[in-house]
Amino acid sequence: MTPERSIYLSRARRIVIKIGSSLLTGDKKHGVKNSFLARLAGQINILKSRGVQCLIVTSGAISAGMFELGLKKRPEEMSELQALAAVGQSNLMHAYKKNFDRYKIKVAQVLLTREDLSQRHRYANAHRTLMKLFQHGIVPVVNENDTVAVEEIKFGNNDTLGVLVTHLAEADLLIILTDTDGFFSEDPRLNPKAKLISNVFQFDHGFEKMATRSNSIIGTGGMKSKILAAKNMMRSGVPMLIANGTAHNALRRLLDSEPIGTFFFPTAKKMKSRKRWLAWGGIPKGEIFIDDGAQKALLEKNKSLLPTGVRKTVGSWHAGEMVKIVGSNHREIANGICNFSATELNQIMGLKTSDLFDRIGRETSGEVVHRDNMVKIEID
Repeated sequence: MTPERSIYLSRARRIVIKIGSSLLTGDKKHGVKNSFLARLAGQINILKSRGVQCLIVTSGAISAGMFELGLKKRPEEMSELQALAAVGQSNLMHAYKKNFDRYKIKVAQVLLTREDLSQRHRYANAHRTLMKLFQHGIVPVVNENDTVAVEEIKFGNNDTLGVLVTHLAEADLLIILTDTDGFFSEDPRLNPKAKLISNVFQFDHGFEKMATRSNSIIGTGGMKSKILAAKNMMRSGVPMLIANGTAHNALRRLLDSEPIGTFFFPTAKKMKSRKRWLAWGGIPKGEIFIDDGAQKALLEKNKSLLPTGVRKTVGSWHAGEMVKIVGSNHREIANGICNFSATELNQIMGLKTSDLFDRIGRETSGEVVHRDNMVKIEID
């Protein structure tokens, strides 16, 4: 018997709503579409009255800046994009505040970079900030801090940001509002006979081939990034919806379990916060390559990684930092916190735990990565 949407939606007390640039910007008179934000604010007011806490992941700062400066084409140079974001972000937040003020809902700007979520203590600080905003009944409006983010620390697109913020906020549901009715068997703009896929119970890797890249001059995602987001959410144990944000009362109808959009059912129990951070939040500092025996112990027996199974290392890190664990077939199989620096691990790899003290001169439990500080990565 397949589960129903209503089972998950009735439990959703905290939701993340990711809004694409095409919904927010492009108004010929103001740049930012106040008509859309006015409808959004009204729907969130209804959800708040039901006791649902809402967080918005917004796009649109760069495109709002393009409008302000009269640009028709999105620049490619990073410094140009950062300048546009600086101009557009203030306009964007002013529009949010103006429209949410009508319902006496306070909003708070939260700007993040990938680096903010990659370090556990900064991740925890950001989490505490969001919890305080929820306690005060404030709707956080989260965006990437494009004015300082460089390529190495960018999220890539705001669908990825939506996923990470859902984990950060420990939300029960991610809703991605876009300008299409959901996920189709083909691009409905190219094939009018394309079929809407209403429910996804198991992730099919063919979905990634079916999804199309964005052709928007203002956005960076497209359906492919949303499908990758769904893959992440399903595995983490949190449901996700893709729906048309221009549909009448879309949010309320979605939370009322109307069969609109595409619902991605979680395929596992909800991961604990630390495991979610290990899987997607942190940025590994290096790689540990292991042999067949260690790979079997990790994947099949849920064991910790010991020095005897380590074949080589790549990169440099300190003890307590995150690393990738790479199997004998050169596929990433796990992320974890390493108990040894790269220098130490190079000295002890291949050794039995009883021989470690003689080599590095200090007492140790012996695990390179303890199973409680490790999360397995799905292998296709």
